[in-house]
Amino acid sequence: MATSLSAPVGALSPATFDRLNPVTGAVATTAPAATVADANAAADAAAAAFPAWSALGPNARRAVLMKAADALAAKADAFVDAMMGEIGATEGWARFNLMLAVGMVREAAALTTQISGEVIPSDKPGCIAMALREPVGVILGIAPWNAPIILGVRAIVVPLACGNTVVLKASEQCPRTHSLIVEAFAEAGFPQGAVNIVTNAPADAAEIVGALVDHPDVRRINFTGSTTVGRIIAKRAAEHLKPVLLELGGKAPLIVLEDADLDEAVKAAAFGAFMNSGQICMSTERIIVVDAIADAFAEKFRAKVSTMPVGDPREGKTPLGAVVDQKTVDHVKGLIDDAVASGATMLVGGDADGVLMPAHVIDRVTPTMKLFRDESFGPVVGIIRARDEAEAIALANDTEYGLSAAVFTRDTARGLRVARQIKSGICHVNGPTVHDEAQMPFGGVKSSGYGRFGGKAGIDSFTELRWITIETQPGHFPI
Repeated sequence: MATSLSAPVGALSPATFDRLNPVTGAVATTAPAATVADANAAADAAAAAFPAWSALGPNARRAVLMKAADALAAKADAFVDAMMGEIGATEGWARFNLMLAVGMVREAAALTTQISGEVIPSDKPGCIAMALREPVGVILGIAPWNAPIILGVRAIVVPLACGNTVVLKASEQCPRTHSLIVEAFAEAGFPQGAVNIVTNAPADAAEIVGALVDHPDVRRINFTGSTTVGRIIAKRAAEHLKPVLLELGGKAPLIVLEDADLDEAVKAAAFGAFMNSGQICMSTERIIVVDAIADAFAEKFRAKVSTMPVGDPREGKTPLGAVVDQKTVDHVKGLIDDAVASGATMLVGGDADGVLMPAHVIDRVTPTMKLFRDESFGPVVGIIRARDEAEAIALANDTEYGLSAAVFTRDTARGLRVARQIKSGICHVNGPTVHDEAQMPFGGVKSSGYGRFGGKAGIDSFTELRWITIETQPGHFPI
């Protein structure tokens, strides 16, 4: 389905698809299944709305964005219900999603008057040379299911602040959650066609995304999701010379040095590894601990994680809720079985009850094990032991990914020195790998993608930099 703000674009097909609740198996959502014609209609609507929206002054755009923030906040209960039903999220995770997403909209509103340029000194007499940032046109945002409000809003809000119009390609696993975002923007008074959403059946995803990437009015694409799909989108966009912003997979390391505050490191590691059952791109997937304090850390961490049970998210009594599907359970179990068979030790774990999978801590993981290499995206973390700081840094960098990282030490100068040596887009000293703020430049390196969301970096991503000159004196030319 292609929906343009204020009124729906008529779907050519009445087809729908069901999203099942991963915990109960019941139908959580029935959503329109877009055709290629519907997807093209969404891009057409965005293109038609672009001239008027891009011509609005910054304070006019800011006013509508501020209303959108309030409209999002007002849908809190609906968002909680949608996320619980569609992805098995806990209420706490849903409300955290909404809190950060509302902040992102307000931060984007503040950016509208910061889309500035400069006058550059010219060697040519009488020439006034300017660098100006201007909106691009239609932006395609493709958002995943795991942090659906945060990532759905992030896909569209800075592009809108910059004067672009957008098409949000919703995740097939949370079509209602993503549709609620667009409904909030509609209530805020965005002009028809400025914001559009496309929902599609899972089997049609490749065809729908391909059509949107190919659409001549779509000028840039941002995608958050797996590295495998990100590569496909980047290749297809490259055929049209369209820039892409990619925020992809991760295998975040958290280094614990011998002078670290172990209690603080344990708290941060537990949060980073098991918030949303490890289904976050920044999740702590590898805890790299120097030998001198490895046993002490492992015992403290085992004790902490043992107090973090899993349960039905609808009851709201446990820190861990459901994972998104049985495929995740099977994948994580495979990584654990491989590690244990190769000599690792399970400190915390247990059998899953359907998609209710308990937290797992696997000690003595080595680089030869799949758990060291493969993104788990589930409730498991490995402890890797390092001889010293140098080996800890080498182990942290021994991965194709480079999104988030962390290092714990009481010596902040040492922490900064180590952080500078870790190949990641984000690194936190004495903080968890899971940390996001609307005004920060968010993104990765290597197979975790390229480009940055957030703050002024987002302005760079979603505007075109142009050079314009004004001649104020008669010209003198050699011919």
